[in-house]
Amino acid sequence: MNESRTGLRLRRLGAVAAGALVAVGVAAGPALAHAGVTASDPRALAENVTLSFTSEAESDGAGIAELRVVLPQGIAPDAVVLKEAPKEWKLTATPDGYTLGGPALAVGTDAEYSIVVRQLPDAKSLAFKTLETYSDGKVSRWIEVPTGGEKVDNPAPVLALKAAAPGAKLITPSPSPSPTPSSTPSSSASAAQPSAAPSSPGASANAEATSDSDAGGGTGVVVGLIAAVLLLGGAAFWWVRRNRGRA
Repeated sequence: MNESRTGLRLRRLGAVAAGALVAVGVAAGPALAHAGVTASDPRALAENVTLSFTSEAESDGAGIAELRVVLPQGIAPDAVVLKEAPKEWKLTATPDGYTLGGPALAVGTDAEYSIVVRQLPDAKSLAFKTLETYSDGKVSRWIEVPTGGEKVDNPAPVLALKAAAPGAKLITPSPSPSPTPSSTPSSSASAAQPSAAPSSPGASANAEATSDSDAGGGTGVVVGLIAAVLLLGGAAFWWVRRNRGRA
């Protein structure tokens, strides 16, 4: 009897443990997805290097429709050329990198593409912060750069570089892009729409000037009306007094 009860308890514990493992596996599923990068020549100052990227799909109901990448310091947007990409996808340069998108990929299909970079900068590693936009508007942000060996939840694709070849030189200095993409992606070929760009200081100043001008114009009209009423009232008062004097 005791052995039967013990066996029953063990079976119950086994079932609970199995269920817990399944739950953990399901919860950890999306976290296993990531974005990565490899290079044909991963050396500092290497020229005409092909960089291959993979953004793993993590949505069960939508396909990847656009990728937005912020280039690391030392690589300018005009130094990048698209080599391979999903069918009908196009690359568009942005102030800090580029966007790549087109018809949404099939659900569960990873976004794989490659670019050619004119020259890699003189650095030990390069981080390519990436935003993935799905056809349903969901955005996955692979923008965290681990430091000191720590783990992060949404790591950006990072390429480790070897030392430059003997005699390698920088051929063209490149401007430094901004470090982090905005929280809202640019337009995609599917459903995601671009966020409105913030107005520049000049535009703000123009808007304020226009507002002040409109306010000044409105004040002038009011003052003119008051002056007209006062003039008419004065004329009427003078006319009444004049008629009374004649009478």
